[in-house]
Amino acid sequence: MFDLAIIIYSTAFFFKQTFDTLSFSIFIGICWIVVSMQLGFYQIHRNTKLSTLISKLFKQLVFFILVVFAFFGYYYQIDSTSGYVFKYIGVVFTTIALVKITVYYIFKNYRSYLGGNFRNIVLIGENKETMELKSFFETHPDYGYRLQNIFDVKSPNYSLDQIKQFIVENNIDEIFCSVKELDNDALLELTDYADNNLRTLKFLPNPDTILSKHLKYDYYGKTPILSLREIPLDDPVNQLAKRSFDIAFSLLVIVGLLSWLTPILALLIKLETKGPVFFKQERNGLDYKEFECYKFRSMVINKTAHLHQVSRNDLRITNVGKFLRKTSLDELPQFYNVLKGDMSVVGPRPHMVSHTHMYAERIDKFMVRHFVKPGITGLAQVSGYRGEVETEEDIVGRVRNDIYYIENWSTLMDLRIIFKTALNVFTGEEKAY
Repeated sequence: MFDLAIIIYSTAFFFKQTFDTLSFSIFIGICWIVVSMQLGFYQIHRNTKLSTLISKLFKQLVFFILVVFAFFGYYYQIDSTSGYVFKYIGVVFTTIALVKITVYYIFKNYRSYLGGNFRNIVLIGENKETMELKSFFETHPDYGYRLQNIFDVKSPNYSLDQIKQFIVENNIDEIFCSVKELDNDALLELTDYADNNLRTLKFLPNPDTILSKHLKYDYYGKTPILSLREIPLDDPVNQLAKRSFDIAFSLLVIVGLLSWLTPILALLIKLETKGPVFFKQERNGLDYKEFECYKFRSMVINKTAHLHQVSRNDLRITNVGKFLRKTSLDELPQFYNVLKGDMSVVGPRPHMVSHTHMYAERIDKFMVRHFVKPGITGLAQVSGYRGEVETEEDIVGRVRNDIYYIENWSTLMDLRIIFKTALNVFTGEEKAY
């Protein structure tokens, strides 16, 4: 946002008042965002080297020069404005580069001297690779990793349960595990534990073996590191894109639909039964944090609403409620949750807190769903796993689809899910009750 503001605002100082700022802003803005995402211009992490940052700046500069001259070549006589264009490009991109490099060093110094933006870590396995990594973290405090313990798996006192207990008691964020120190069963158990307890698991590969190309591969100094799961929405640019879409879409629904539909539905709900118009229920969201989820009330007031899911021919559902649930209108107030930031338009559907605790214990990988914000609709819902969980396969299928969504997210996927959801509202769904 800062870069785009500099790009657009600077036109006032270099070009005439007759300059078409609106067309330029739209053209440059779209090109900048699309190419930035493709080049990974904003993917600057704690282990990114300055040389990598400079390389990204150079690639972005080449692109910026091309699109700016493409615009002026199409709209204006380039000969008469080339001097101003070069000055504009020079000043704008120098400002962007200086700010980007400054922020890069601010974060490094913030981690080094103030101890902020840190992550608690443990190393599993004591060998040459883990000792090199330990030394690297000690000599590079700017990475922001605080090593809390090294577990020697060859020690007679070693046990995986001991490691798990230490991770919980010391609020460990990331686990670095040497692959050659553990057998397959231990690795699988550790992987399941990390997924089900929202911990980041990274592997130090065996340098003597061939590595899989499906895992994310990074270097910390000279030590190679494998990350188990790469989540697209961990990237700040993707987060901004999704959040911007959520805000725009929720405002459209709230202003264009809920502003006039809410009074009508409120009157119908009140005329049939006593009680509030809106139903609020605690649910688990991002990082397993609880939030109040809003819905139009579709049932009579009852003590089991927070414990038992709605079932087919449920006697608690009112006549108005049947219509609301059949058409999914009861879910519309959740766009207020989206606007607040508790939810997204698309994501894994949140469950009641009591059910979340139950499924977390019974269903493997269930907790992975909480790596992202929950959604009003999701891939599982448009893939036949909506509504009541009648069998074990229902929840397993839901988790399988949610994990696929988390690992393969894209804006295009969100749009497809929204389209399918809208289509299902009009065509009807078997489990919409």
